[in-house]
Amino acid sequence: MAIPYRQLFFRDHTHHNQIFSFNDPISPSIASVRFACGGPRRRESPSNGRLSIQNVSSKNESSCTVPDLQSERTKKKGQWTAVEDPSRNLASIWEEIHGKSNWVSLLDPIDPLLRAELIRYGEMAQASYDAFDADPFSKYCGSCRYKLSEFFCSLEFPRAGYILTRYLYASCNIHHRPHFFKKSLWPEAWSESANWFGYVAVSDDEMSKALGRRDIAIVWRGTMRKPEWIVDARYSMSPVRQKGIPCPDRKAKVESGFLHLYTEKDENSRFCKHSTREHVLQEIKRLIQKHADEDLSITVTGHSLGSAIAILSAYDIAETGTDIRQDGKIVPKCVFSFAGPRVGNVKFKKRVEELGVKVLRVLNVHDRVPTVPGMIFNENAPSVLPKIYCYSHVGIELVLNHENSPYLKDKGDLLCYHDMEVLLHLLDGYKEKGQRFELPRRDIALVNKATDFLKDKYLIPPKWKQLENRGLVRGQDGRWTQSERQDLGDHFEGVDREAGLF
Repeated sequence: MAIPYRQLFFRDHTHHNQIFSFNDPISPSIASVRFACGGPRRRESPSNGRLSIQNVSSKNESSCTVPDLQSERTKKKGQWTAVEDPSRNLASIWEEIHGKSNWVSLLDPIDPLLRAELIRYGEMAQASYDAFDADPFSKYCGSCRYKLSEFFCSLEFPRAGYILTRYLYASCNIHHRPHFFKKSLWPEAWSESANWFGYVAVSDDEMSKALGRRDIAIVWRGTMRKPEWIVDARYSMSPVRQKGIPCPDRKAKVESGFLHLYTEKDENSRFCKHSTREHVLQEIKRLIQKHADEDLSITVTGHSLGSAIAILSAYDIAETGTDIRQDGKIVPKCVFSFAGPRVGNVKFKKRVEELGVKVLRVLNVHDRVPTVPGMIFNENAPSVLPKIYCYSHVGIELVLNHENSPYLKDKGDLLCYHDMEVLLHLLDGYKEKGQRFELPRRDIALVNKATDFLKDKYLIPPKWKQLENRGLVRGQDGRWTQSERQDLGDHFEGVDREAGLF
């Protein structure tokens, strides 16, 4: 996971006429590197034996030195120096990147800083999939595999720049919506009704300096890759007010299943005595109070079903006033949605916009999930139909097309078109409409983590991401058994109802 970067220019001290500009992760202070020399811009990487940059150190705000450049052509050559362009960096324009002006002039062509931020938050959403135990043969199916304090390190994100503060659990009637939840086959599973659905994290000091503010991130997990959950997305809508959200418009409605998932609780569950709604509102209020003297932002993200809950929770934070600081200022809120469905009707959309919640939706044009619910009765329905009964997307749309990537097969399945890693690959290579796909900075092997979408010539096996031995360990007696987890992660023992939120 890359740290936000400033625009840098590297000069080769042995070839003074050549300037190299970079845009790829190389250090905690410089995140991304693109290599250009003697012609068309291209990506160079250790995998092709050409370029490897290590040990970048920064001594001041205007320059840094790369002491160790290794390459078949240049490993014996001199030191490289990077000079920073101070005119534009993330810390100085973060409000625009966060949607203050609805991303006007930032999408076509896409702003490099915005693209880097979308990928960064997208990777945080992907991490929720990678950490989730979805194996029904596991006693802990439906839980997170890792401790709160070890989350990013366990996923090999040692410099994520965020500190997890809370896990989010949801309860749902599994008999009514079997594809929303994962359930263990074990008779004595870790929980009968709870699933781990994401986390809350806050940027650390180094990341906050790069971002220009302290960022509170809420990450919602989607269903596990197969988009079968769309059959569970009921076409009926329920008033937002029905579940206790204080919406002033009685006609503002959202999809019933999303609202149920967000507000359901189970008094008999250790993890879901309170709803995921109560969990997230309580944690956001706590973090805003803790960092009361700092510039703050709230960024909510999710993929697929997680995108729907992200929009609903961001709206709820604004509607309840949880985003209002003690000094009366409102914390900016933004949703980065990936491959998300419609959430509610036009009245809900209008209320989201009135509250100042900014939403940027990223999708693959061939993905079916963003077309539901409301495949027919939606914002594009004939004017003779009352819009109150039609679903409507919220926010600004960034449409990508997998057919533009020369790395992907011509045809895939619904899973391929909807996959999060595929979306990140498309973002990585997108520049503007009608332009050639850029050489990717992210490893293309990630595309096949859970799909079979890369062209065979790249020799990356399909669905290569596997848990070693399906979680079984061999004991001293030679038998294979499932190991016990000593810690299932933090959870709320209670919710402070005197805080005035509920």
